[in-house]
Amino acid sequence: MNDRFLSFTHDEWASLRANTPMTLDEGDVEKLRGINERISLEEVAIVYLPLSRLLNLYVTASQGLYTVTDTFLGRPAAKVPYIIGVAGSVAVGKSTTSRVLQALLSRWPAHPQVDIVTTDGFLYPNSVLEERGILDRKGFPESYDQRALLDFVAAVKSGHPEVEAPVYSHEAYDIVPGTTTMVAQPDIVIVEGLNVLQTGEGRVVVSDFFDFSVYVDAEEADIRRWYVDRFMTLRETLFRDPDSYFHRYSDLSDSAAYEVATTIWDTINGLNLKENILPTRERAHLIVAKDADHSVRQVRLRRI
Repeated sequence: MNDRFLSFTHDEWASLRANTPMTLDEGDVEKLRGINERISLEEVAIVYLPLSRLLNLYVTASQGLYTVTDTFLGRPAAKVPYIIGVAGSVAVGKSTTSRVLQALLSRWPAHPQVDIVTTDGFLYPNSVLEERGILDRKGFPESYDQRALLDFVAAVKSGHPEVEAPVYSHEAYDIVPGTTTMVAQPDIVIVEGLNVLQTGEGRVVVSDFFDFSVYVDAEEADIRRWYVDRFMTLRETLFRDPDSYFHRYSDLSDSAAYEVATTIWDTINGLNLKENILPTRERAHLIVAKDADHSVRQVRLRRI
């Protein structure tokens, strides 16, 4: 095991909750849970509550440091958002992790405003991907407008009063033209995406602006199964919508749908995981390792 990290079992990590009160209930967790995920209130208390405590300590310390610096420079204290990156594969549970952290962190009095921005909004529109012949590589690093994403995160970290981010529709499988979401100096911004921990070979990258980062990890065989299970569930729900990009899959037989899902994983998502996402895991400040049932079996915290 890499000695750059402190490793904790499920129970060891749970003990670091200390006296932090649980601020969510079963109803809250139900709303935060992703498709086919089994995260429970107990899991939130054991895994994510200690993490929220750690992050609260980091955010408070960071805010204090900025105040000290502004005092030294003789200027008014500026509000600088604390940025947390959440990385990991398709279907591993990044979005649920982000939502749970948002819910917990927003209940700490020192930082009530917590925004989530997904990097999906910085994908090139399908028309551009088609023109470049890389529509089947959506999610790979080259499918993102890296300059726009970098400019966005830099502006947020610089304390700009308002910063706009484009919006992505999973139903349309494309950027929503003319639609943006506004980030207006929140206390914390969670940036969630597949490739947010990518390196830049000497140039500035998005993760340079992160104060903390989380990598959600699991064995590829488990993630592949979760992806296929999610695809099969969506075939009976979202894909039924005639406006859905994936509506053509809604009438497939079970066996045909399974074949499509496994092919997509093996040729796109699994390939992206191996080539681009997994190699960035050790760059995270904290790695959350999941078991086959989505429960967290180990937490690894990078040594400072």
